[in-house]
Amino acid sequence: MHPIHDVDALLLLATALSAKRRPAEPVEIMAAIDLINGNIPAEAKLAEAIARLAVHGLLCGSADGLALTPAAQDIIEKLPRKAENEERLFSIRDQLSMHNAKVESPAIDISVDALRAALLAHRAAAASTAKNLLVPKPKPEDKSQSRPGQRQRKPMPARKRKG
Repeated sequence: MHPIHDVDALLLLATALSAKRRPAEPVEIMAAIDLINGNIPAEAKLAEAIARLAVHGLLCGSADGLALTPAAQDIIEKLPRKAENEERLFSIRDQLSMHNAKVESPAIDISVDALRAALLAHRAAAASTAKNLLVPKPKPEDKSQSRPGQRQRKPMPARKRKG
């Protein structure tokens, strides 16, 4: 697959993160991109990347949203498990450079307006007080405390002296 853009790797990783058991809606993909990258690329770049990945047989679309094809799932399964997002994106770019589509698939046409609406819906959801499940759990700052539910033993009373 040539040329490879940064948006392609980002879109594949975000789709893998948001489409576990069913196709991912554009709002879910926007939330995953925001989580991974911290900012969301322009809607036109995302629309081009979706069409490009679909032509190369890595994304399939339906009325519900986008899903990974088996070839894209193989790329995602080869990623290092405990790597940071930058390392994962680099690995995806490397694997995309070696990917050769056997058959050209039809492109997925998602309008820029639909992606813009998904972006605005994601920003509105981020501004609300609702809980976003894609946000990572905060790590505890104080590691000196024992686990909850574990009690400390009472100290033994001081021995009295004989004498």
